[in-house]
Amino acid sequence: MSDESPAMPPWARAMADLHVHSSPSLLPRHGDDLSTVDAMRAQGFTTMVLKAHEGSTVERAAMAGEGVYGGVVLNSCVGGANPDAVRVAAELGGRIVWLPTLSSPTHRAAVAAPELTVHRNIELRHVEVIDDGRLRTEWFDVLDAVAAHDLVLASGHLSASQTLVVFTEARRRGVQRLLVNHPKLAFLHWRDDAADAFRALGAHLELGIVPDLLCSEEASSLTLTAHYPLSLLVFGGDMGHTDFPAPAAAVGPWLRRLEQRVGADAAATLMTTTTTNLLLP
Repeated sequence: MSDESPAMPPWARAMADLHVHSSPSLLPRHGDDLSTVDAMRAQGFTTMVLKAHEGSTVERAAMAGEGVYGGVVLNSCVGGANPDAVRVAAELGGRIVWLPTLSSPTHRAAVAAPELTVHRNIELRHVEVIDDGRLRTEWFDVLDAVAAHDLVLASGHLSASQTLVVFTEARRRGVQRLLVNHPKLAFLHWRDDAADAFRALGAHLELGIVPDLLCSEEASSLTLTAHYPLSLLVFGGDMGHTDFPAPAAAVGPWLRRLEQRVGADAAATLMTTTTTNLLLP
């Protein structure tokens, strides 16, 4: 696959990406933290969040330079519903707490799904989040820690229905920043009628490059721009795995598609102000 850089839109400057994968990782990545950040900066990104299914990226982000942030994924390898992991991440400068990804029952039940092929060599223990349609009580302290530190709570690999349960309780407990990761991936069972509920919660939905490579045009995250408020759409590219193009090849074409759907001014606002404002106080 070619890394030759396609033409970028002229407005593609000072952009933010809330979902960047790099090595070290149990999955093959295009580059380590520093080379990945450099590659993103070359495409016009000045604000980035490093994400790792294996745990915390907060310490790594602190070494990667200005504008780079981390967070913690609450998979089994950090103890699942672990409020201490949230507090430590926050106190070290982290900004996002992801609900379980590879440990979520939704992910584990869908390991044969085409969009999860790249994860098939990694197996983590289940982390339960929902019981009988209600949030398990051990997650209450996690939500309280997210609220106390004004962090972003991201859905990880929970289904749309599970995410609504968690986000409803999170709002009740004072969490202000809510993010639905790659909502249109088929294994997460997006429902168009869920959009109204997420909108009522003020939840942001994530538009992404790699998820759109895994979907048809009719099912891509970009279709959300037709009916979800642009003020609640943010960017998380989910790039980094070597099975998919590197930023130099992937970013430009996707930005052009975004621009075609919403116009240059709205695209620039989404990629800069809207995404950054969700991340930072």
